[in-house]
Amino acid sequence: MPPSSAPLSARLPAPGAPPLSQDQVLDAFVGWVAETGLELYPAQEEALLALLGGQHLVLSTPTGSGKSLVATFLHFLAMAEGKRSFYTCPIKALVNEKFFALCQVFGPENVGMMTGDAAINRDAPIVCCTAEILMNLSVHERHPRRHLRHRGGDKGPHRP
Repeated sequence: MPPSSAPLSARLPAPGAPPLSQDQVLDAFVGWVAETGLELYPAQEEALLALLGGQHLVLSTPTGSGKSLVATFLHFLAMAEGKRSFYTCPIKALVNEKFFALCQVFGPENVGMMTGDAAINRDAPIVCCTAEILMNLSVHERHPRRHLRHRGGDKGPHRP
């Protein structure tokens, strides 16, 4: 995904400002996508609208068909709602790769990484981790879903 001139998170209101409506969240994201030089495919548009409608979603499309862009929207939506989101991968190498990609899109202050070996910015609004780490967090936290609104994964985003 080509970098934008500003992180996607710059399209969110400042802390303490009124939250964006769902239409404003969608408009901000679609505007950012256009600035990157990309266009949404019809399946991506449908997925974004389904997520805004609170629906669960599993994308089963070929590699390179834009699932990561839908996951990026899911992270943006979570940030707009003041929630945390997690991106899970099956292995640490993929977690590292996605961490750096999300830092480029959202800014490094908004992205954390947790693996069995290291934790960086673990309280960030977006956290990349292995599925095992997320499972452990869910099992050991007293209120695991309190801050968890969205979860995306390397096989497509979905809600917990």
